[in-house]
Amino acid sequence: MQLTLHTDFALRVLIFLSQKREGLATITEIADFYQISRNHLVKVVHHLAGSGFIKTTRGKHGGMELARVPELISIGDVVRHMEPNFDIVECFDTSNPSCVVSPACALKSVLYQAGNEFLGVLDRFTLADALEPSEATSQIFPLEQLLNR
Repeated sequence: MQLTLHTDFALRVLIFLSQKREGLATITEIADFYQISRNHLVKVVHHLAGSGFIKTTRGKHGGMELARVPELISIGDVVRHMEPNFDIVECFDTSNPSCVVSPACALKSVLYQAGNEFLGVLDRFTLADALEPSEATSQIFPLEQLLNR
């Protein structure tokens, strides 16, 4: 299973915001930090805000911040909200039943269970678990830079 780039970027935004101790972050700031598309990030941030993971403020001094502490943001919840579907194989899409063996196929239930197990593992972790405090973390997310932006 591969997560979409949309979900990948959403997790990156949330990780960045969890490391920013004060003030609001901007889309440009995050796009520059990760060297990713600002236009794509706008859509991701809109989706994150609509799903209640972040709060946004418009205007000259606007930006975004986490809507709740990292310990209360489940990685599983983020993935469920950001992914368009969990159709691991074609037959999961009931609007397109094109596989001829689908009515007798037992693989579908195995893959369905595997998908549920995958999400179950993600449910055991929060945003706070995504980055362990370490020397490497402080080098990647220098506190002074994140405080002064």
